[in-house]
Amino acid sequence: MSEVRYTDQHEWIRLDGEEATVGITKFAAESLGDVVFVELPASGKAVKAGGEAAVVESVKAASDIYAPAGGTVTSANSALEKEPSKVNEDPEGEGWFFKLKLSDKGEFTKLMDAAAYAKFVESL
Repeated sequence: MSEVRYTDQHEWIRLDGEEATVGITKFAAESLGDVVFVELPASGKAVKAGGEAAVVESVKAASDIYAPAGGTVTSANSALEKEPSKVNEDPEGEGWFFKLKLSDKGEFTKLMDAAAYAKFVESL
């Protein structure tokens, strides 16, 4: 069974067993506007919780995507290089950015659950 958590930078992370999938939330995708370019991390790259992991560029701005938890990148969503618009179309599904093998599951459990994230977004 997978579990999803959220950051205050509007990234989501879904844990499926030992592997975690990372992307940006619908709120972030809507705030960015039309995504035109995505720079993804290479497989094998080590990332730290809160560290820069990817870049997303839209018609409005370029933004860093931070790793919600530390670990090693196992794969990146290469489909986004050809179709960055997938980030807008399905930010919490087909528009995922990369997958990680977590180095510390405790970092995952400290993140916001869906209810806490919804409350956080309402407060913005």
